[in-house]
Amino acid sequence: MATSGGLAAQQVPPPAAPTPAPAAALVATPVADALGRSTPRGTVTGFLAAARRGDNELARQYLDTGLPAADGQAVAHELFVVLDARLPARLTGVSDAPEGSRANPLQPNQEAIGTIESAAGDVPIVLERISRPKSEPIWLFSRASLEQVPVVYGEITQNPLTRHLPSVFVEPRLGGIRPYEWLALLLGMPVLYFITVMLDRGVTATIRTVRQRRAGSTRLRHILPVPARLLLMMAVGEWLVARLPLSLLVRQVIWNGGAVVSIVAIAWLVVLFNGYVERRLSRRLPQATFAAGISLLRVGRRVGDILVIFLALLAMLRVFGVDPTPVVAGLGVGGLAVALAAQKTLENVIAGASLIFDQAVRIGDYLKVSTIEGTVEHIGLRSTRIRTPDRSIVTVPNAQIASMSLETVSARDKFWFHPILSLRHDTTPEQLRTILANIREALVRQPMIEAASVRVRFLRVGTFSLDVEVVAYALARDWPHFLEIQEQLLFAIAEIIRDAGSAIAIPAQATYLEKTQAMP
Repeated sequence: MATSGGLAAQQVPPPAAPTPAPAAALVATPVADALGRSTPRGTVTGFLAAARRGDNELARQYLDTGLPAADGQAVAHELFVVLDARLPARLTGVSDAPEGSRANPLQPNQEAIGTIESAAGDVPIVLERISRPKSEPIWLFSRASLEQVPVVYGEITQNPLTRHLPSVFVEPRLGGIRPYEWLALLLGMPVLYFITVMLDRGVTATIRTVRQRRAGSTRLRHILPVPARLLLMMAVGEWLVARLPLSLLVRQVIWNGGAVVSIVAIAWLVVLFNGYVERRLSRRLPQATFAAGISLLRVGRRVGDILVIFLALLAMLRVFGVDPTPVVAGLGVGGLAVALAAQKTLENVIAGASLIFDQAVRIGDYLKVSTIEGTVEHIGLRSTRIRTPDRSIVTVPNAQIASMSLETVSARDKFWFHPILSLRHDTTPEQLRTILANIREALVRQPMIEAASVRVRFLRVGTFSLDVEVVAYALARDWPHFLEIQEQLLFAIAEIIRDAGSAIAIPAQATYLEKTQAMP
């Protein structure tokens, strides 16, 4: 039994050794910061929110002071007063990435969020990235910046404007904003705009009076259009905001609103300028391509306006801290797809624009395009309409016209008169000399024939005729006028040949008669 038990024990497998844990499991996952200090923007907004509520105990957690709690709270209060009064309202520009913006590669763990002006010099406000064991690194206000805060705090508390205002306008706050700041928000912009309106009226009236005295013209509505007034209002408003003791929250609202208004005003001015350019160019368009030129200018203006509006929207996204790169990339891919789908249409439009600007084809021209011949009646952005001699309309794509050889018959400065006269073989040399001299004289006497171009020569002795070549250029207005001149000349030549005793040769023909055998 013992032996069998021993065998059974030997057959039992030994306990498995514990499997070592993966190396990744041995590394603790960093704990995220509960106060939102993982990014520079999170640190700044978190500190401002806590200090604005009066929670200086929480606000000091965003500072790298190393001081006791009471002293840290006092420093947090002074820093909030300084930032609230003088920090540039560019909070949307503060980096929201955990590693910061890395604007200075030599100091990757520091992030400058702004510079505060003071009598002692500019004070940079810098955040510093602090590493912690088993936790994510956090961003805190650096000790170097905090050491310079008391000097700026003393300047701010001695501001004469806030010291002489009644306490009812300074101390109480509604929504974190003081009463006089509410007045500045609600009444400042309307008052400034009213001032720009009155300025526009005064300047316009003055210039109108001067122009009336000098040139007798009073055609002047506004020297400052609405977008120009808005830009002037924002410039004055920014100057006032920089000199008034307004809180950071109010200045941020004013800056965001002012940036949006400025972008809209600039885009508005560019759109108005596009319209002005379109009107000026439309007055210089030739009458022959006026309709097509107007269409092209209108399309160009619309494209320009859309581009301006698109750029304005991208600028607005930048104002609010939104990266427009994905939007631009998506629109670029979509635009490429649309361009490929509308390739033929775009090709015709571009060809139409080249025809209009080069004036290769004009309305009223008589053209020969391949097998098509007729008068141009309409030049559009996509196609050109030609009326053929049988009075039908042929629509030809502009790309086809631009890529083919055109013969503009109506654009000739001279018309070639070039008949070949075939006289009978029995015409004597004396008759032939008389005919040549009389034809030459008749052509020179014709006022619409260029005398220097006249050439009448005995060309050759043909199989059935004596050939005479007549060459001259007719100074006709157009093709129908040339046909009229040519008709008169041909009548005169026919009379000269008849009076000389000759005639036009008729090709000789031989007739063969077959003799047939009579039936019995």
